[in-house]
Amino acid sequence: MEFRVLKYFLAVAREKNISKAAKSLHLSQPTLSKQLKELEEELGVILFERGNREISLTEEGIFLLSKASEILSLVEKTTLNLQKEEVVAGEVYIGGGETRAMSLIAKIAKHMVEQYPDIKIRLFSGNADDVMAKLDNGLLDFGVIVNPANKQKYDHIALPQIDVWGLLVRRDHFLAHKQAVLPEDLIDIPLLISQQSLVSQQIFEWFGHSLEELHIVGSYNLLYNASLMVEQGIGAAFCINGIINTVGTDLKFVPLKPKLEASLSMIWKKNHPMSIAATKFLENLKAE
Repeated sequence: MEFRVLKYFLAVAREKNISKAAKSLHLSQPTLSKQLKELEEELGVILFERGNREISLTEEGIFLLSKASEILSLVEKTTLNLQKEEVVAGEVYIGGGETRAMSLIAKIAKHMVEQYPDIKIRLFSGNADDVMAKLDNGLLDFGVIVNPANKQKYDHIALPQIDVWGLLVRRDHFLAHKQAVLPEDLIDIPLLISQQSLVSQQIFEWFGHSLEELHIVGSYNLLYNASLMVEQGIGAAFCINGIINTVGTDLKFVPLKPKLEASLSMIWKKNHPMSIAATKFLENLKAE
């Protein structure tokens, strides 16, 4: 399977039309159709369902679409970072959860692009599970994660920030009038929790009661989307302080009592060769 043909496949999947895709690729329609047919024969599957006006992906086509995007992204990342050793250029790929620790990453990124104008910083947002999956696949250089997390496979540095857990509620919610949320306050309250497995376990341990007493109505991996659910009165969201700006809004953050804090770490794959750009970023982080 050639990378060039994968690009053709992505173009057709995007345009949903062979003629439009061929035009965007500067190819003739017969040439593009032949390439796609050969790809299907090579893989032994049907990738497209061809209709009168547009084409759609089969289940196999949808699977290839998700993998082809990652493959080409990795190829692009590798190509850009294969620079001569004396040239500090390329891209640094960083994934992170929603945490104010990302302000430290932003500070270092500012220093980097000022010092090395040919470096670019690429950010990915997701929880620790998402970030680790992309690290394992070589799609990220570094990840900023909220602990607890299983870091055995990674080298890591503890970051100085500490996050505080609490509950995001509507201002007309009865818990909004409390100084802190106690475990017993949560009985029968509709709740939204993080999808990060170990974080959820930490919250359950803080709760200290049977999990059956918690009324979990949903989960999230990005708090902004969960905050919209809170605004609609669907439930209250377990979250970290400072991620959602509640000033002048209908929302309020109430900390937990006893206090529940989370440390943060920067992680990267063990024994994994780094690009010059990524190496310089790590040097700046350690210096900071």
